[in-house]
Parts: sequence; structure tokens; C-alpha cells
Amino acid sequence: MTPMTVDRIVAHAYPWDVLGDPHFVERARRLGVREISLAATYHSTRAATPLHPQHKVVDAHHAALYRPVRPEAWAGHAITAKTADWGGAQDAFGEAAAILLDAGFLVNAWIVLTHSTILGHTHPDATVVNCFGDAYRYALAPGHPDIVRYCATLAAEAIRGVEVHGVSVEACGQLGFAHVGPHEKTDGAFPGIGDTLMSISCTPRELDAWSERGVDSAKVTQKLRDGVDALSAGTLPAGAAITDVLAADEIDAVVAVRHADADHLRGEVLAAVRDQAPSARVTLHSHPDPWKTGPSPALTAAAPADVDAVLVSAWPATAETVSVVEATRAAVGDGVDVGAYVSVLPPKKLDEVAAHVAAAVDAGANELHLYHLGLVNRPQLDALGSIVTTYS
Repeated sequence: MTPMTVDRIVAHAYPWDVLGDPHFVERARRLGVREISLAATYHSTRAATPLHPQHKVVDAHHAALYRPVRPEAWAGHAITAKTADWGGAQDAFGEAAAILLDAGFLVNAWIVLTHSTILGHTHPDATVVNCFGDAYRYALAPGHPDIVRYCATLAAEAIRGVEVHGVSVEACGQLGFAHVGPHEKTDGAFPGIGDTLMSISCTPRELDAWSERGVDSAKVTQKLRDGVDALSAGTLPAGAAITDVLAADEIDAVVAVRHADADHLRGEVLAAVRDQAPSARVTLHSHPDPWKTGPSPALTAAAPADVDAVLVSAWPATAETVSVVEATRAAVGDGVDVGAYVSVLPPKKLDEVAAHVAAAVDAGANELHLYHLGLVNRPQLDALGSIVTTYS
């Protein structure tokens, strides 16, 4: 690898970007990418489609599997996948993947696991719950047995019968307090340490698991509440550390349980993937901060050995996102690829893109994952093309 190339460049897209657009393939080909991560399962979104000839906005109003939901695959499951009618076809992922494969592209299945508001509302007992007892309905509890089974089947059904090069696995762990929900009114309410405290899941199963590790779970929960209340009252600074709220043994128990849940979920999901596609390349969306929740949850100590690449979000053109790439490279060493997930969408300015991508590569990213072929307009598409030209 020379300083101006990377080992892999992947572009992201939704099935509805491909279906119904006779020019999508040619645009992607002119861009210079060979590999596309195509959403096979995805959370709710309202997606712009500026270059699509048939529509300009797709309202994907709940999380869905963009494959046929086969009754025989889901028989006996307490929680089953939802299908959708806005993907462009009943088997939207399968048909879009076939178009891309026929055109010579490698196709990865982009699979989102624990992010589903529709399932959280129908199964509230299987969601993340904070220390005050508030359920996060968008956040499926990654350690709940029914969620683990759901995610494994979801992953298997996503790729069944499709010639996938790999999988790109998002939300393989716990989502937390931060969430871009409908008309969200939570920004800034619990800054800094507040997000960490409000993101610690306190379901009965987790409380029992903490107790099994030798800590008083009721005491931990009360400390979390007191910490949040102190932050709200202005007596605990946003820059406080978790050690200002919990004792060392309590911290160890909380992190250990959360990471063990993520490891178990990942193991079951990847076993299901490899049963369908034994040689599939595995890219895991993750983050080096052990407390991180969200679509890129904390990278556990065991995770690098299970995957081919770790993908970290570098959307904002900030020094912080570059440092995340650097920390991820330090965590995984040279044996695992590190992808920088880069965007050309606002609030990023197009004249910031080149320097930011260069900084991410200098920090240790040997892959670039581009967001997003369907969401961009022509100037933004050209900016993606400049990245591909520079690093190919």
C-alpha cells in the first residue's frame, strides 16, 4: 500500500437506489468502485434520492428486512422480522443485488441488527431500559435471548440465496440514549458523562448479571440515578468521568456484562452468516471506546479475532473522528483491516472532504467506506469520485 492508496473502497446504497434506476450501475461504474454494501435490513429512515428518475424521497417508516419474510424460517420465534412495500420489490435486496452482480460488482449485505422501533414497541420487554426505568423502544436489548435469536435469523435470511462477497454488520451490540428519532427533543439534555449514564441498560437480566459478578445492582442503579440528577442540577460537570459515579468493581461489572452480551450476539449472528456464506468477508461497525453505544457499539476485546475489518464512523470532519481511527488501529493491530466510514453529506462541506479523508488514512485506515451512492446529488457524487480516484 502506497501513501495514496488503500486496500479496499466500498460504496453504500439502499435497494431502492438501484431498482427502477437504469443509470445507477453506470454512475457507480464511472465512480470507479468495484464493491457495494447494499442494505438488506435497515432501520426506519426518510431517504433522499436526488438522482433517481422515479422518486426523490423514500419514506422507509419502520425497520425492515428487504427480503421475503418466510414463515418457515421464523416459525417458533417470539420476535420476527417486518417486511416493507417501499423497497421497490418484494425481494428488494435480492433483485438489486442481482443487478449489481450482473454488472460485475462485488456485493456485501449491509445488515442492521438491534435498531428497530417497530419491534421495540411491540416487544417492550426486549428493549434497553435506563436506570430510571425508561424503555428505549428503538433499542433492542442485545442480550435478550429472543433478540439474539431474531438477529441470527435476520442475518441468515438477509443473505440466503444471494452471492454475497461479505457482510457489513451494524448495531451488533447495544444502542443507548443518543438517537435521531422523530422530532427528537433530547439534544444537550444529558451532555458528556450524562450520555454514558443514561445509556447503561438496567433490565432485570442485566441487574442479575451484575449481582452475579459480586456487586450490589440496586446500589449501582441508585448511583446512576444520582449521577444523572447531579448533572441536571449542575453539581456534576459534563466532563466528569464514570469513576466519579461508580466504583471500580461496579464499572468492571457493567462493562463486562455489556461486552459479554455483544460477544454472544456477534457469535450467533456470524455463525448464521457463515452457515449461509462460509467465505463471506465480515466488516463490523464498531468504536474503540469501551462505553460506546449506538450503531457502532464498543469494540470488545474478543471482536477483532472474529472479523476481517472494523469500520469506524468518520463522518464529521473533526480531529476527534481521526483519533477514533487511530485508536481503532492501535486496538486491532495489523492483522485486521480498519475502515473509515466517510460521508460527503452535510454538515460536512465538500471542500473539507479531501483533507479529512487523508487524515483518516494517515491515522491507520486502510479501507474507505463511502456514504452514500443514493443520498448524494451530482456535486456530492463527484466528491465521492474524487476520493476513489485519489485512493485507488
